[in-house]
Formats: sequence, structure tokens, C-alpha cells
Amino acid sequence: MSLDAVLDKLDSDLDDALERLMALLRLPSISTDPAYKEDCAKTADALVADLASIGFEATARPTPGHPMVVAHGGEGGPHLLFYGHYDVQPVDPLNLWDQPPFEPIIEERPEGKVIRGRGAADDKGQLMTFIEACRAWVAVNGALPCRITIFLEGEEESGSPSLVPFMKENAEELTCDLALICDTGLFDPETPAVTTMLRGLLGQEITITGPDRDLHSGSYGGAAMNPIRVLARVLASLHDETGRVTVPGFYDGVPEIDAQISEQWEGLGFDDDAFLGAVGLSEPAGESGRSVLEMLWSRPTCEINGISGGYEGDGFKTVLPSKASAKVSFRLVGTQDPIAIRESFQQMVTDMLPADCEVDFHDHGASPASVMSTDNPAFEQARQALSDEWPKEAAFIGAGGSIPVAGYFKSILGMDSMLIGFGKDDDLIHSPNEKYDLSSFHRGMRSWARVLERVSKGA
Repeated sequence: MSLDAVLDKLDSDLDDALERLMALLRLPSISTDPAYKEDCAKTADALVADLASIGFEATARPTPGHPMVVAHGGEGGPHLLFYGHYDVQPVDPLNLWDQPPFEPIIEERPEGKVIRGRGAADDKGQLMTFIEACRAWVAVNGALPCRITIFLEGEEESGSPSLVPFMKENAEELTCDLALICDTGLFDPETPAVTTMLRGLLGQEITITGPDRDLHSGSYGGAAMNPIRVLARVLASLHDETGRVTVPGFYDGVPEIDAQISEQWEGLGFDDDAFLGAVGLSEPAGESGRSVLEMLWSRPTCEINGISGGYEGDGFKTVLPSKASAKVSFRLVGTQDPIAIRESFQQMVTDMLPADCEVDFHDHGASPASVMSTDNPAFEQARQALSDEWPKEAAFIGAGGSIPVAGYFKSILGMDSMLIGFGKDDDLIHSPNEKYDLSSFHRGMRSWARVLERVSKGA
């Protein structure tokens, strides 16, 4: 295998690779809108044809929603599964776009060229970095460096309703040694990253009811229990004075980060003050004694996302409401059990109710955290490969959000996921004028070529 020749091929064919991406971006594969169902199918077919041209055995598989694209190629070495999604977000509000969202352009900016269009960064540009790396390997060496399965979803932006059933029905075909996911970003413009921690998510809505109707506060105030008062007491009790969550058993399964990972994080030079200052804040509000990166990547949270009750219109109305509601979410890490935490939270709220109040709970999903074992040599091999391509050394990082497919790969297929992406914080994903830096696309292709070389050789 000749890595240098593959990298040279990617450099010389950049314009052709870019045109293939632009053609993909012109397809309006909006999965949430039934009006675009045919366009989603056309996008899947286009990807099948492209993968077949490289030598993959590729098919578009029907689902109750949009097709899954599955392709197989290569022989020997580790068996890798690459996951991406070809569907995109809706484009509203259309009037905020500087050009039609499905007429992509290359835009000159002071810091370099960018690819502007819906799906440029999320996720068509990202998934094409991997496909182009495979194309160059085949062009130079006549074959892929190892056995590769490509799995592209068409419903990621609409909640992935077909994903779990499809994975269960095709588990034997999709199970590999390791999954590669390209739906994340760089740590900063010069620092690549392998995401190894994804927080889980638990959502809970609570509604406290007191009197059987809204009451006049002059007639009943003081004598009648006010549900907002009860709700305020419940919500205020969720954190102690150090910022720790008080739900019983909440920290069961929360690990401390490995010393080597902690050292990598410290070496990233993250600026806590600049991070908070960018949104008009100055003081970290989480657990005392924890860095901001720890709070974002490796510590669990409890957040109040919305409160409602009583009169909320213009002016003033002296009312004692019958009901008061709140939406509370928990970000989970390690081996925290979302179901156990939900039950504990509900019991905590129930125990705090006065005699004349009752509570209803409405559940909003529960997914555990995904934690990848970096003991697998492929993770360090990939980190070194990325470090060879980018100006700064790559790091293993966490992510504050959740990417459910990584958890499904673990729970359904029994394999870890390595999340490597080349997006930037200013890519405006899900927003008007989405973009993907041309440097992210170019270096991303080269990065995957390097990762495939290292992982396939096992060194």
C-alpha cells in the first residue's frame, strides 16, 4: 500500500471530488418533509451509483421511511463500518439564505474558501470525505486497504425511526470490528479530535396540580396552595450550594476521567473565560472544582428547560393557577442508568408534594451515555494518523451532546464507535447559510486515508 501516492491522488483530484460533492448537495434530501420523499430516494440511488463506481457492492434498502444505503468492499484486515447520513434539515426561513440552499457555491472568505449550501457540513460533506478517501485508495492501489462496510442513513434529521429496526433485522450483515462515524467536528481549526465520550439524555416533564380551577389571589391567597410555589421549591432543590445534583443515586456510575485523558484536555488550551464571555457570561455555574471542559464532556447535569403556569400574557392578572409545569433534562455520563434516575427523580418530586397537590409525569426519552474504550489500539492509531495531517496533535475528547447511533452500535451490534469529524463551530448546521470549509473537506479526505492506512496495518 502506498499512502503517499493516495494523498497525492486526493490532492490532484480535489476539483473532481468537489464537483461530486456539489452534485450531491444539489439534491434536496429533506427527510422531515414528505414532499421530498422522492428526492431522498434519488439521493440514496446517487450514492449507490457512486459507491458502485468505486467497486463497492452497493444497494439502497427500503424502510418504512427513507432508504438505507449499504455497501460492502475490500478484503482482509479489520472489518470497519462507516456511518453517515445523507438527509438534511429543512431550509426555513428561506429569506435568510444568501443564495438558494440547494444551489451550492464556493465562497471566498478572508480565512479561506468555503462550500456554502444545505448539507455541506451536516452531513454530506463529511460523509464524502470518507468516500473520496476510499476512491483514491482504489485508484492508486487497485483495492481498499481492508474490508469496509458503508452504512448511510436517510432519516437522521427526522429522529431515525427506521434505524433501530433496520439494525436489528440486519445485525449480522452490519456487525464489524469497529464503527467509524463522521458527524462531529474539530476541537479548533488546527486541532483534530477523536470523540470517545457522548453524554446520554433523559427528558422529563412534570405538571403539579393544586386547586381544581384558577383562583383569585385576593379571595384565596394564603389559604390555597399555589402549584407554582410548590414547583419552585422542587426545582430549587435539584442542586446544592456546590452545584451538585441532589436526586438520590444520581452519581451512581459517574467515573473520574483517566489521567492521560485529563492531560490531553489540559494541553488543548481551552479558554474558559472566552467560551463563557462569547455568550455574555463570566462564571462557570456547574459543580465546584471542575473545569469547564469537564463540565461539558465528562460530568452529568440537570437543567431546567422551561417553566409555565398562571397568567403569562401581557399586563397583570392576580391569579392562583390550578397547574404549574416544568421541563427538566439530564445529561448523563459513564454508566448512569437513565431509567433508575427517572424513577428516583419522580419519587423525589412526589415526596415533596403537600397534601393538596398531585403530580403528573410525561417522559421525553431516555438514552444512556456512550463511552468508547480507548484501550482498543485502533483509537491511538487513528489519533496518530490525524496528528500527522493537521498542524496540532489530535486529542481524545468528549462531547456535550448526544449521538444516539453510537449507542445503538454498542447495544445492538456490540461494537465501539470512533467519531472523527472535520466540522467547525461556525458551520451554521441546521441554520441558513450552512457551510463547510474547503480545508475541512480536503484535509478530511487526507485524514481518512491516513486513518485507513494505520488501522488496516494495525500500527
